[in-house]
Amino acid sequence: MKKVLKLSGLLIILSVVVIIYVNYPKLDFITGFASKSVCSCTFLDGRTLESIESQDNDFSPINLATNTVDLKNKSVTSTVFGLKARTAVYKEGLGCILIPEGSDHTTLTVKPNRTKTSKNLIFPYGDLQQKDTVFSNIDYTVLNKAVENAFDVNNEKLKRSRAVLVVYKDQIIAEKYADGFNKDTKILGWSMTKSITSAIVGILEKQGRVNKNQSHLFTEWENDKRAHITLNNLLQMNSGLEWEEDYNNISDVTKMLFLKEDMPKIPREKPIVGTPNKSWSYSSGTTNLISGFIRNQFKTEQDYLDFWYTELIDKIGMHSMTIETDFKGHFVGSSYGWATARDWSKFGLLYLHNGQWNGEQILTKDWIDYSKSPTPTSDGIYGAQFWLNAGKRYPDVPKDLFSCNGYQGQQVSIIPSKDVVIVRFGLVEDPLFSYNDFLSKILAAIN
Repeated sequence: MKKVLKLSGLLIILSVVVIIYVNYPKLDFITGFASKSVCSCTFLDGRTLESIESQDNDFSPINLATNTVDLKNKSVTSTVFGLKARTAVYKEGLGCILIPEGSDHTTLTVKPNRTKTSKNLIFPYGDLQQKDTVFSNIDYTVLNKAVENAFDVNNEKLKRSRAVLVVYKDQIIAEKYADGFNKDTKILGWSMTKSITSAIVGILEKQGRVNKNQSHLFTEWENDKRAHITLNNLLQMNSGLEWEEDYNNISDVTKMLFLKEDMPKIPREKPIVGTPNKSWSYSSGTTNLISGFIRNQFKTEQDYLDFWYTELIDKIGMHSMTIETDFKGHFVGSSYGWATARDWSKFGLLYLHNGQWNGEQILTKDWIDYSKSPTPTSDGIYGAQFWLNAGKRYPDVPKDLFSCNGYQGQQVSIIPSKDVVIVRFGLVEDPLFSYNDFLSKILAAIN
């Protein structure tokens, strides 16, 4: 018996050693992702550690992390078998920030000013409940079945939807949440945040402060071919800059998001390996470069932080939204936007209405048209930080659909021909969750 116990103990030790050996190069990524995820879900949305670990962080190798929440100091520290401790700290207005080893997070004192005014109007323009409206051209049985079908039953983990919201002619016609989530739950949009970043550039261009066709974007690029890269090239992810977008391994994107304190710096230092306007390649680094470019348009960090909220986010009533920053105060425009499903739908409605919000032109119609125009060499699937259906990515959905998409299947779909915005949040994406089926079944209910 003792021999069996010894052998079992040795096998356990050997297994741990093997796990550490295989994953050691990834430990910074694992503990960085884990601490950041737990911190944001805890302090931005008030969720429990148990729910975060069993849902958001339940996949390999992130589930190797042990997470400790410090409620008093609003921080989370994660390790793997006691190794590679990483800490994320919550800062009011800035969200959760991964703290570089040896850095003093108490220096992070600047936060955006928010204007959260209650308006005596119904959704989407105010806080009042909508009046019940029944549209004669909608088959509600078909609609409700399509929405219901997007969710798991019997505790399965297959479709893993968390929220579905359908807005037709500015009216919420369907809304459903998974257990533990509701209309007030803030959910991470991941790369949907890229579309927010694009809108900020559109507002700056409307104000005459930038031009999407301008080049010579960074002083570091002045002495080489990168000087000729335009803002348009960055917005369309067609700059020709070297970039590796791989979330399963140590790559440019994982280094940027989970290892670096200055996120625009990594893509800014990348060489040009393709031809601008002829080398489409999806890149979160490109979007954070744009965030860095936007920062350079303002004299102070305070002005930069305030602009995103005063000119867009709070102006259209997305008061639940927080866009998190890196340690240097740049908005992580590629990935870290949090808001409720209803507030995310407001952003979609702004684009559905050609940039107009309750009588005010926030973005020009030209900018909306530009955002949904296919990028050269993207095969009709990408515009200016928006995904498109022009190339019939979803064969059973209208070609005019354009959308904000995020990791694990977050999506705000805008379909002008149907006057519809459809929001879905989840933890799996195509092909495990078929967006073609999901969208086409909902649209089939609208005649």
